[in-house]
Amino acid sequence: MPEAAEKKAWGDPTYRVRNKIFAMEKRGDGRISVWCKAPPGSQEILVGSGPETFFVPPYVGHKGWVGVRIDDEPDWAEVETVIRRSYVLIAPKKLAAPIAGA
Repeated sequence: MPEAAEKKAWGDPTYRVRNKIFAMEKRGDGRISVWCKAPPGSQEILVGSGPETFFVPPYVGHKGWVGVRIDDEPDWAEVETVIRRSYVLIAPKKLAAPIAGA
């Protein structure tokens, strides 16, 4: 994704575009997951339809972010979709446009 960069914070990798976080890998709670910004209403839909995969993460969940467990054979296409959507929500419009259309 254009201008995406990895930066360690809080002991885990974060993924940023122009220093704004769009995804965070987390391992501290005994599971491996990635937390991403989600469009309004998506968190409830994802967690409601797949609570074994999706969850409301601490600290950022109240802002609509969603956690995706990636430690138990996830659907990688679904993980990619969640991460791309988060990037599009965070990145400047000119950077996000090619990703949004993909």
